[in-house]
Formats: sequence, C-alpha cells, structure tokens
Amino acid sequence: MLPWTPPLHRLQVVALVGIVPTAAMIVLATASGMRASQLMELRIGCRLPLEEPVPGFTRYRIASKIVKGQPLGGTDDEWVVIEPVHRSIELAEQLHEAPENGALLFGRFSFTVRYRWFRNWVNSQAGQRLGLAPIREGPVNLRMLRRSLALDMAYRPGGVLATKIHLKHIAVATTEGYSSRPGGAQAELLAEVNKHESERNLRLVLEEFRNYQEGILPAGPGARSLTEFFAGIDAQLDVASAAAPKTQRNDRDVLNLLTKRAQVLHLGPANYCWFSDPSRALCLKLAGTLAADRPLIGMCDSARCPQATHHPGHRPLWAEHADRTKVFIGQLGTTRKTERIRLQADLDRALRVVTEIDAASDTTNEESS
Repeated sequence: MLPWTPPLHRLQVVALVGIVPTAAMIVLATASGMRASQLMELRIGCRLPLEEPVPGFTRYRIASKIVKGQPLGGTDDEWVVIEPVHRSIELAEQLHEAPENGALLFGRFSFTVRYRWFRNWVNSQAGQRLGLAPIREGPVNLRMLRRSLALDMAYRPGGVLATKIHLKHIAVATTEGYSSRPGGAQAELLAEVNKHESERNLRLVLEEFRNYQEGILPAGPGARSLTEFFAGIDAQLDVASAAAPKTQRNDRDVLNLLTKRAQVLHLGPANYCWFSDPSRALCLKLAGTLAADRPLIGMCDSARCPQATHHPGHRPLWAEHADRTKVFIGQLGTTRKTERIRLQADLDRALRVVTEIDAASDTTNEESS
C-alpha cells in the first residue's frame, strides 16, 4: 500500500490540481463523444437529478448546449451518460477554483495541450509510482475520441440508431456516414468497422474454443452443433501434431480453422447466434423473410433457436432477468391473470437457460474432479 502522492511543493500541488480535471475531461470526452464546444458549455451544477425509470436502473444525465448548427448562443440539451462520466464531472466541480453554480466547468481550453500535459504526467515518475500504464506517443484529439466511440457503437445491434440518438445527429443520413454510406471516407470507415467486427468475432470464437478444450461447454439449442464443430477442429489439430511432433500449433493456425465459423457469428443481447443456415433461423421464420442474409437480432428467441448458444458470460444477464421477472410477478394484482401467465412463461424460460448453463459448468467440474 502506498499513499496516493508523496509530499508536494505548492507549484506541484497546483500542477496536480490541473492534471486531475484533465483526466476527468478525457473520461468525459471518451465515454460521451461530446464535441469541444459542448464540453466548453458545461457549467457547475450541470449534473441533473438522478432518474430511475425502471427499478434498479439509474439514469445519469448532464446538461449542456449544442452549438454546432444552432442559433447564436446554442440550444440547451441533455446528455445521458454512464456513471463514471457523472463521477468525473463531480470531481472536476470539487477541484474548480471558483465552484459557484453556473460557472463554466472547463471554460475555453486546448485539448491537445492539456492531453500532452496529462500524458507526460502519467509517463513520469509520479504516474509510474502509482502503477499507471504508460501512454504511448502519438496525437489524440476530441475528433478521434468521438470517432472511436462511433466505431465502437456502429457494429453493435441497432448501432446506427443508437449512435444517431447519442451523438445528436440531425438526420439518420449523417449517422449512416459513420457506418454504411458508400464512397469516400464513409467507405473507409465502414471497412474499418467491418475489420473490427471480424477481429472481435475471431477473438470470441477462439476464446470459446479454448473453453471447449478446457471442458467448459456451451449451452442452448445450438450447443451440440457448436461442440461438434470444435471437436472436429480439435481432431484436425491432433492429427497435425501427430504427423509433425516438433511443430507447435499457435493461435494463428487455430484462427485459420475457425475463420469460417467466425464469419457467421452475431452477438445477441444474451447469446451468440451462429447464422450458418438461414432456413433454420427462428427469427427469419417468425418474420417471414427466409431470404435474408443476416439474423433479426431484435426478434431473437435464443431459448428456442437451433443456432443460438449460451455461455457462462451470459449467465448474469439471464439470472438478473429472472430476478426482475419474479419481482414483476409479485407486484401483479390477482386480476392480471393473462399478464401473469405471460410473465411466468418468460420466467420459466430464463430459469431454464440458467439451469442449462449451470449444468454445463457442473459437468465440467465433475469431470475434472
């Protein structure tokens, strides 16, 4: 255990008080995607009262202004943010030199200069003493942070609409420029998004293959098909190793065998969808669009679809869903019979999925013991 900082001289304290708000600004810009003009419009007291639209879910909001494309003085608006952003603003308010309600939180600033100061401090002895990871050299600006956030949101289910709402684009066409509009820089961005998605899918498939080798099996209707596929890959690796005993199979060799399966992987809210055969996709059957080349994730019923699998990482989501459904059922009146039947079926499905995931883990534990 180390104290956060050794004794400092007055000028060192002043410098440190400038570094911490810069760190808060970086968190705010990275996790919210706000432009420089919107960050400069933040004021003391911009944190709005917390909301709880659904029991157990807290909504964090901050007030700012949209300046770009607006009349002189900007237009008041709100941003829905995550809790770390909310806490960062609170810390910046505490370190403000004149924390009066309505005063500018950051004022006018040069992000490039402040970021360089922050990087130098992290890479200095003070930052290394705290065990902070060094920051590599290279330019970083607010436009790059906003673009990175857009990239991260673009390949998620419903990412275009979510990005449009969060980044406050006037038209969906603007958002499509981030992810799917052909030509020019938009095409380059789409290629970059597809590259990130392919790399992510390969990483996930490799992780599940390693879990299979360790005896951690998937659950769900598509578990048998996925397990058989992994068994075939494992058999190929064993044959290759037997033929060449001096050759070690690295991750690159395994990835080459898993690439085809990674190309059909789609992420659901609480499952993996292996969209290898459109004629077997339950979502397409329900929608009557069997000719589609992608699954309809919003209509996914992973507990019944033969191409869906559940993994240990999905268990907390299903368990939480089951707990919340129990609460809703307990709050229903005696006259809400139809609603109770529907919720009970939903609860039974969630509990069944949790049981299947636990059963796969229990089987693994029994075999290892």
